[in-house]
Amino acid sequence: MKQLALMLLLATAGHTATLAQQIERLLAASPAAKAAFWGIDVVDLATGRTLYQQNADHFFVPASNTKLFTTALALSRLGPHHTFQTRVLADAAPDASGRIAGSLRLIGGGDPNLSGRTLPYRMNAPTGDPLAAIDDLADQIAARGVKRIAGDIIGDDTWYVWEPYAAGWGIDDPQSDDGPPISALTVNDNTIMLTVAPGRREGSSTVLTIAPALEYYRIVNRVRTGTAGGERRVHVSRLPGSADVTLWGELPVRTKEVDLPMAIEDPARYAALALRDALEDRGIVVEGEAVSRRLMPEDVPDLKQGPPVEPAAGLEMARRISAPLIEDLQLTDKVSQNLHAELALRAVGRARRNVGSFEAGREEMKAFLEEAGIAPEAYNFNDGSGLARLNLVTPATVLKLLRHMYAGQYREDWISLLPVGGKDGTLSNRFSESAGKGRVHAKTGSLSHVSALSGYIQRMNGRWVAFSILVDNYNSPAAEVRGVMDRICNLIVE
Repeated sequence: MKQLALMLLLATAGHTATLAQQIERLLAASPAAKAAFWGIDVVDLATGRTLYQQNADHFFVPASNTKLFTTALALSRLGPHHTFQTRVLADAAPDASGRIAGSLRLIGGGDPNLSGRTLPYRMNAPTGDPLAAIDDLADQIAARGVKRIAGDIIGDDTWYVWEPYAAGWGIDDPQSDDGPPISALTVNDNTIMLTVAPGRREGSSTVLTIAPALEYYRIVNRVRTGTAGGERRVHVSRLPGSADVTLWGELPVRTKEVDLPMAIEDPARYAALALRDALEDRGIVVEGEAVSRRLMPEDVPDLKQGPPVEPAAGLEMARRISAPLIEDLQLTDKVSQNLHAELALRAVGRARRNVGSFEAGREEMKAFLEEAGIAPEAYNFNDGSGLARLNLVTPATVLKLLRHMYAGQYREDWISLLPVGGKDGTLSNRFSESAGKGRVHAKTGSLSHVSALSGYIQRMNGRWVAFSILVDNYNSPAAEVRGVMDRICNLIVE
């Protein structure tokens, strides 16, 4: 009833009130909005005229609106057709019997989509085999007549510097699929899925499955099957750096299974394990172990800029070329994929400054934003994804970025990255029954007590506006704040 009354009030007042007055009334009428800190900037792109501002020069935690900056940087610096290569190199050619006297190196090149994901992005597209890319590499190796490998399978992660986590991430982020380790050799988004299903009767053991079905962690399952209709309590713990995982709790009989995504501690070693298993499935004997190789920060003279790097030496046994970069950037922004945003930042650093580090990516970001007229003191980024609560930006700064990209050579590509209201990505369930459906093209952002929405709106009169709405320090349900944000967008549309 409160929402209906609010809508009727706005509809009645909207015939005579300006856009600014309607937004002010909306914010004043919502208890959730009044208790929060709002930053709003709305600009007509054809004229440059400001349509509405509130706290536009104040700093906010941008959450995943950070990805706007990262994906804009990657698109501008690398171009939409940039690709990544994953290669397998041998120390020596196979002899007449098919034996390689040495190791195989699985060399990561930053491809974020060594997975079962369907590209280009489509809503609700089916997911394939998460190890399909590894199987493809194994097939290529087997086709070369390899029968035995005398050495190890090395997961080579040295294309990027080993900086697996960012400053400002929450302690739980690296444990789940929110913030898995950042690696140049990434398989299945560096996560596995643990699924716990109840047993057939009360008191029995639950059933645990792992996908992909590859032994990596040592898992102890202490979750019991409980009484029908009882409480669902499933917990998981793993100490950072440990391979030991413990599950405990209770799952009522005849209830739905529970999915527990878990980050992979050492992605390069996991990739090497997957390749070793795939080779052995094809009858190839591997005498050595699956190990990882990293480039540590202390081994890099300058994390911001490096000399040209020579390609890795060895005999190429297999190669996989990624989908074009724009397809991954679409995925990154539409579903708000944290790991892929971090990888994109490092890809820019590697391509432009010869160092695949956060620091090199941040230096290139600084140069890019200066070109867009954004001074270094107008933002603070400690990661590429927005998980870091140390990040700060103003709505006015977001607007400068949006206007810069709208005026640039990749305008259509850029707008295609963003979720569309009522249609796809993180906006698929928003604006579906309102004026904003199909007209709001914007990136969402969400952390505890933080919500963001920034992008473009095509108004009913056909004109395009850029907007940024950043909200911090609310203590109401997130849906209430998002509802107010969406109604502001609908006011802009009309």
